[in-house]
Amino acid sequence: MERVFATIITIGDELLIGQVIDTNSAWMAQALNKIGISVIRRVAVGDQWDEIWDALDEESKKASIILITGGLGPTADDITKPLLCKYFGGKMVIHQPTLDHVTNIFETILNKPMIERNRKQAEVPDNCTVLKNEKGTAPGMLFKKAEKTFISLPGVPHEMKWLMKQEVLPYIQSVFQTSFIEHRTLHTFGIGESFLAEKIAETENALPAHIKLAYLPNYGLVRLRLSASGNNHTLILQEIEAHFEALKKAVGHYLISDTDIPMEKIVGNLLIKNKSTLSTAESCTGGYIAHLLTSIPGASEFYKGSIVSYANEIKQQLLHVSENVLLNQGAVSEATVSKMASECLMMMNTDFCIAVSGIMGPEGGTLEKPVGTVWMAVANKNVVKTQLIHLRYDRERNISLTAMNALNFLRMLIVDNP
Repeated sequence: MERVFATIITIGDELLIGQVIDTNSAWMAQALNKIGISVIRRVAVGDQWDEIWDALDEESKKASIILITGGLGPTADDITKPLLCKYFGGKMVIHQPTLDHVTNIFETILNKPMIERNRKQAEVPDNCTVLKNEKGTAPGMLFKKAEKTFISLPGVPHEMKWLMKQEVLPYIQSVFQTSFIEHRTLHTFGIGESFLAEKIAETENALPAHIKLAYLPNYGLVRLRLSASGNNHTLILQEIEAHFEALKKAVGHYLISDTDIPMEKIVGNLLIKNKSTLSTAESCTGGYIAHLLTSIPGASEFYKGSIVSYANEIKQQLLHVSENVLLNQGAVSEATVSKMASECLMMMNTDFCIAVSGIMGPEGGTLEKPVGTVWMAVANKNVVKTQLIHLRYDRERNISLTAMNALNFLRMLIVDNP
């Protein structure tokens, strides 16, 4: 078996100007990787005929599979379908099963008239294999040219994902014999990328050539990913597991998870394991910690709620932070977050609580408490622990880093006091 390479072309002016963030190619690359397909390039082009044409030419020189998303809608700026028709030397025809599908959507499901613009969604090049799109009106299209496979998919994420799962991935697996790809990822917290590299240098140097180590820093965390590929799946698994165990030992106490899950999921799993509950009292993060926690399916099993006490009067009225503390020590102080945590814990009747108060910027800082000053507290029924951190970034990153630090602070409390 040999490695099979793919490239992904995403089409749309909205991607190039940053109006829409391209999540499609990231999802597609992950899905392809799981079946042993290596994505070697991701290319974004605008709604320009020549640019799309050139991208098809260029990418087909590098990969056996070229995946294309976007530009299949019913409006004038959607030029992918007519371009593909000309590129592959076909002619446009009505695909009757697609026409029946589109007609049913508009006349039966939506109870709307079937206009000519929507009827054109059923037009496809006569030399493509049509991939039925159960989730929308634009069908997928598969072309073959010079032993290369081209697959065009809608840009709407849920439609693309459905077609990938139901049509594209099964087709690729049936046609291509691929090598095996395995990844192992761990999370570290509390150590910078460069210092981490120094700490694990000996372990990294011991890796064989076919096992690669990647550093993936993000918001206080550094993920380390081992990747291995080859034809003998059993051997690959044995090798990567052995080197992964060595990597975990080399990381030491900075290791917070040996699976590729976000910090909020790590904390959620700990709470579920210990049959514990959590509440949050947030000031500077404005509910962002609550958002992260409730983004986890099943969060109701461990998370009860939040008090977003952004204004001082809310800290006073709901969390009983005294006026004297606020006047003399300030909203961003150890005394304030301690009271926020203990009161929220009691009010919500939870096993643990997180409280944060800080100055996120770009304004509001003082010489004594510059922008990026954050006090946080974590509490259970026996103890309240506090921590002061100093951040130095823009508002968005300061909020994210505050949330990550607070969640990790809670993680350490849970581990020490299960």
